[in-house]
Amino acid sequence: MSIQEKSRALMVRQHQQVKNRQQSMLMRATQELGLPQELCHYWNPIQGKIDPTTQTLYSSSHASMS
Repeated sequence: MSIQEKSRALMVRQHQQVKNRQQSMLMRATQELGLPQELCHYWNPIQGKIDPTTQTLYSSSHASMS
């Protein structure tokens, strides 16, 4: 696997992780507010790019639980 393929795989994996975290948080919020379940599946990427603010908020942190 070339460096370019590895970097692309890493980028795709990080994008998917951010998407999963965002959808999980949205699902919890819709359940707490009693909103319809269809709202928890919302995902609106623009050309496949994640907004930098969203990336920061939903990216994994370097802190760990013990």
